[in-house]
Amino acid sequence: MAIGSGLGGQLGIVGESTYGTFVAPTRFLEFTKESLVLKKTTAQSAGVAAGRLMALSDRRVLTQKEVTGSIDLEVTNTGMGLLLQALMGTTVTPAQQESTDAYLQVHNLADSFGKFLTIQKGVPLTTGVVTDKSFVGCKVTSAEFSCEVGGMLMSTWEIDGKDCSESQTLATASYPARSPFHFGQMAIKSGTFESEVALDGIRKVSVKIERPMTTDRFYAGQSGLKKEPIANDLVKVTGSIEMDYVATILDDLHTSDGATSLVWEFVGPQIETTYNETFRIVLPAIKVDDAPPTIEGFDVIKPTINFTGLYDGTNPVSIEYLSTDTAV
Repeated sequence: MAIGSGLGGQLGIVGESTYGTFVAPTRFLEFTKESLVLKKTTAQSAGVAAGRLMALSDRRVLTQKEVTGSIDLEVTNTGMGLLLQALMGTTVTPAQQESTDAYLQVHNLADSFGKFLTIQKGVPLTTGVVTDKSFVGCKVTSAEFSCEVGGMLMSTWEIDGKDCSESQTLATASYPARSPFHFGQMAIKSGTFESEVALDGIRKVSVKIERPMTTDRFYAGQSGLKKEPIANDLVKVTGSIEMDYVATILDDLHTSDGATSLVWEFVGPQIETTYNETFRIVLPAIKVDDAPPTIEGFDVIKPTINFTGLYDGTNPVSIEYLSTDTAV
């Protein structure tokens, strides 16, 4: 029996081959919190019947269902590929680096149609019995990454799903040894694409990638369930950088409205010679929206630079993930 609290909870994921068709999870994530729920739409008959003072319970109908919510977790040195692929859209095959145990995943921004997951969570009763809630047809609609002084690299994944089942077999969770990326491994660089130079004074960084989609594709003949969401707007990439005012590099870009490439990376322990565990977000072109270095007292000036990621016309936004994972 599991512990009868959140300590006994679990979250497993797996890629689906058909949208909304359950697949037993094979990978289990160590998460900090989640809010995945089944959202239902009902309609209540309210016809007049002489003397009846309340609506009849058997005249309420369930007209449609969908799944919404989010997952918060630390970004770790293995196991992140499925979520990254669902976010970015490119079908990725990890590339072995020479003959080492290091495998590189390059997740370039692409249409994410056809990328969906089964996400199964186990929710413990106080008795220790763990109940199953299996969410199918799960699309990643946005992800935000953030890291600050002394902290872990954290991520929040917004999910839209097709349906929830409570009749599946709860998969047995297993957790391989994993390590989180953290502030001590962090660097941020800017400049000409592929020749970026490290910035000093950086205290906190966040980047958000949003995938706008039509999440309301409810049609007749679908039993009240939606069809796979389709992209219906431009991808939005935004972020912020909190820093001590040690240089005017980013401030000058605010003044000129010039573009720069921005690379945010975490380099961990060595896998083998010349290959280290790495998580890297590459934004080939950003523009600074505001960077007001204001003086608010005696302390060091600490501006927050807000930026928007844009397409440079050649190079896609990408997330590079170097790990020992031989499969996404």
